Amino acid sequence: MRDYRFDHVHLRCSNPEATAKFFETMFGAEVKRDVYPPGTLYPGQPRLMMGVGDQAVLIAPAHPNDPTAPAPGFPYYGVEHIGLTVDDVDAAAAELRAKGADITIGPLTRSAGLRLAFVRGPDGVMVEIVQR
Repeated sequence: MRDYRFDHVHLRCSNPEATAKFFETMFGAEVKRDVYPPGTLYPGQPRLMMGVGDQAVLIAPAHPNDPTAPAPGFPYYGVEHIGLTVDDVDAAAAELRAKGADITIGPLTRSAGLRLAFVRGPDGVMVEIVQR
């Protein structure tokens, strides 16, 4: 069997820069900004790559040839959210609220030793903050 390792999450966004700013402001993401070169799917459009919690998150603009459907209602089947670990979910939720975050669920205790909250970002992207 091949050795599969996690590489990235890819977010498609109506406003990639707004999504990047959301992750920078709320979660301290490090965003690298570039432009897609000629010969790629999105030539001349912004190319944004983020480091979030030691994971790569790529942000793509609207598809150039196919219409993009709106985000489905939460919860839904498929990749539903991004999860980030914190040492104190209540303090993190308070800090995020103070920055203007939309805390949609929690903080709450899901089970013994697991406390969490959900933050809604641009285009309905959901981010779970988890304290274990």
